[in-house]
Amino acid sequence: MSDGSIDFRRVLEHSPNPYLLLDAELRISWANHAYLAAVGRELDDIAGSHVFDAFPGAGESHHLIESSFERVLETGEPDEIAHLKYDIPNASGGMDAHIWSTTQVPILDDSGAVRYILQHPVQITKIEQRDTASVVRRAEAVEQRWRGATKELERLRALLEQAPGFVAVLAGPEHRFVMSNAAYRRLIGERDLDGKSVAEALPEIAEQGFVDILDKVMETGEPYFGRREKVMLKSGEHDELRERHLEFIFQPISGPDSFDGVLVQGYDVTEEVLAEDSQRILINELNHRVKNTLAVVQGLAQQSFKGDKQNPQLDIFVERLAALASAHSLLTERRWESADLRTIVRGALEATAGTQQSRYTLDGPDIRLEPQPAVALSMVIHELSTNAVKYGAFSTDDGSVDIQWSFEAGEDGGTLILDWRESGGPSVATPDRTGFGSRLIKRGLGTPGSRTTIEYLPDGLHCRLEGKLCL
Repeated sequence: MSDGSIDFRRVLEHSPNPYLLLDAELRISWANHAYLAAVGRELDDIAGSHVFDAFPGAGESHHLIESSFERVLETGEPDEIAHLKYDIPNASGGMDAHIWSTTQVPILDDSGAVRYILQHPVQITKIEQRDTASVVRRAEAVEQRWRGATKELERLRALLEQAPGFVAVLAGPEHRFVMSNAAYRRLIGERDLDGKSVAEALPEIAEQGFVDILDKVMETGEPYFGRREKVMLKSGEHDELRERHLEFIFQPISGPDSFDGVLVQGYDVTEEVLAEDSQRILINELNHRVKNTLAVVQGLAQQSFKGDKQNPQLDIFVERLAALASAHSLLTERRWESADLRTIVRGALEATAGTQQSRYTLDGPDIRLEPQPAVALSMVIHELSTNAVKYGAFSTDDGSVDIQWSFEAGEDGGTLILDWRESGGPSVATPDRTGFGSRLIKRGLGTPGSRTTIEYLPDGLHCRLEGKLCL
């Protein structure tokens, strides 16, 4: 440790300030006279010893100085502790209480690695002057706040590391990685990210235009939302590209020291998207098979009665098959999850009464029906429309139908109430007998507690449907 004719070891040896030199394994390499006098030890007694063997500590004080050494070794940057209570063994075998303010400075080798740590401790145990003591107290308060902020930062890092969604922070115009959590690293195949730009670490991302999107986010300050976006990613440095589907956000962020960057946060929804695609294929196949079955049934019926040139019963049967197929198609479009009540009613009306919407009115809230009540309602509206065309409001030019519905919420869902009112048609009367269509209407929605009321009023037919729904 010399430069030309200057012997820096001799300079430090004659300095009134205490100095301790540790190697990268925290073993004592050297100490000057001022340091040895401050701790009451001889160099031969402690040289080569681990610093915590020579000066054992416990509790929070030991943790503070140990953490300081670790930060220096990890970052290659100096670290300070403004106020440290650390007891020193005395000649009688006991411990003397000391208060220190200490600085740890790294000495780097040619490769930039930490080779030594030069510690400069200042003993402030005997400071008793009022002003100076006040400074010490303020320094201690700052130290405690810094210590609390450090713990909070470490806690936040631990939470982000364990978060189920992927998180990364990019800094600067080149979008260099500042941090990434475990989920993000798994997503990109545990590739090295530290200090690299997105283009350097994940070149396939740049080729797909995502760096341009990051540039726009930084330029405009507006976030970018990826909705189940398809992204081709490698699972390692040399692996083939694999298709992933990601739900994510690029959120612009800023902070102290003119920090500008982008927070990347999201979830890998590939398995969910693939499952939905598989379900869609199965539903389409089911729909195709059901339609084929209905077509076969229709063909069999027509073949069975092909000798009858005019068979009203056959026509009714075929119409009911068409209504059933229409309801089935509507549910298939919704992947058999639910169907809109208004769409069901309008579809059944248009199949029989035509597309002249002036002939009927629809009024009610938006309600989605589960598959079973959706099919039942479609068949009921088809029967009512057919009867209206033959005998009721749709059989005249001036007739019309008013359809209103409401929903009464309850503990287990609620009750749907639908009113069908005809007007402007011929006078109606209670029929002498009921057929399959009437029985189908009276069955209503087919849900628990479902009931139907039919009134043959002078002004026209009134049908009221009530049924429980689980929404």
